[in-house]
Amino acid sequence: MASVLFVCVRNGGKSQMAAGLMRAVTGDDVEVHSAGTDPGTKINALSAQSLAEVGVDISDESPKPIDPELLGSVDLVVTLGREATVDAPDGVRVENWDTDEPSERGIDGMERMRLIRDDIDARVRALAARLTGSGANV
Repeated sequence: MASVLFVCVRNGGKSQMAAGLMRAVTGDDVEVHSAGTDPGTKINALSAQSLAEVGVDISDESPKPIDPELLGSVDLVVTLGREATVDAPDGVRVENWDTDEPSERGIDGMERMRLIRDDIDARVRALAARLTGSGANV
């Protein structure tokens, strides 16, 4: 089974959204984790609300730091945004998703979060196809 760790800085928004969406898409076919490089204290309420709109519940999640043991055991680390960086051990692939940031275009609030959700969702679906397709090529 393929495994993926989604990482953002606070682990309250984008990485939690990606993990929740990946779980919804792949079920038990992919081992999914999320963490933050500088974890916050709670899940972003608008992130959770935007996912609830599409039937994904992350309300029971909480921000957590990167576990070095977990980092060494996953197949793929996906960083979300420009600020999160991860030094993964040899053999662990890292890719960055430079996700849409609607606030740079003056879009805020729930409209911003829906656009971020939809961008992450499209990326998650493409990754899920790679991870669960023939040969599970990470």
